[in-house]
Amino acid sequence: MNTKEYKELLAYEFLWSKENSTLKKMSLTLNNGSLLASEKLKEEMFFDDAELYEIDNALKERAKAFSVLFKNDERFPKGLLNVKYPLGMFYYKGNLDLLKNVCVSVVGSRHVSPKGKIRTEKLIKELHSNTTIVSGLAKGVDTAALTTAISLGKKVIGVIGTPIDHYYPKENKELQDEIATNHLLISQVPLYKYDKQSFVTKKLYFPERNVVMAAISDATIIVEASETSGTHSQAKACFDLEKKLFILNSCFENHEITWPTKYLEKGAVRVRAITDIKILKD
Repeated sequence: MNTKEYKELLAYEFLWSKENSTLKKMSLTLNNGSLLASEKLKEEMFFDDAELYEIDNALKERAKAFSVLFKNDERFPKGLLNVKYPLGMFYYKGNLDLLKNVCVSVVGSRHVSPKGKIRTEKLIKELHSNTTIVSGLAKGVDTAALTTAISLGKKVIGVIGTPIDHYYPKENKELQDEIATNHLLISQVPLYKYDKQSFVTKKLYFPERNVVMAAISDATIIVEASETSGTHSQAKACFDLEKKLFILNSCFENHEITWPTKYLEKGAVRVRAITDIKILKD
């Protein structure tokens, strides 16, 4: 990270540090992502040197371990500027070139059933070898999708709902490090603010993480999910962004849930065989 990028990072972290800041407020502050954070600070002239100093001290060593990408970089994925509340930046470790590939999110329940895990593994094996798998590093479907893809020599992108240098769940530390080193790891979660938040408010970053996954993927495939699963945040984002959404047939056969039929009516595709999954790069 060069000096200019680090100063921009501090500007974002400073704006995030304001009391009651949220993704929505941040996006609106930055004119729906059209401004860089440093431009907004200069415009409003409210830079607090004391707080900036504190943020700088908290981040200067941590920032050596990751990189940041801003909207004015040609490598920045256009999909992230089309979401409802765009930020125009993210933190990352790894190979940004993976974003140029055909990317498919494979998502679902943290409490995946034994059959759901098998379906996830089979799905990953049957997807084209050049497909980059995107998932969220949660327990269940996410972990099964990522570990299977890596074992088959496929490339993956992990998108997390914690700061880029945090591990959640802890048991996925080795997996996260593997992705950061040999694949691509992405987060939009601010470091300084996160460390000062309560656990309850930290949970809000996870559905926002799902929106990021939808935005950087050409399509999303849901393996299985309850009526209250965070996966629904990603499904909604797919519809908002006009991204393809595929749902495994087993979800429709589960009479305890109603969401598959609702999504089918909105344009989702029911997957009975791998040939039902048709993904074309625009």
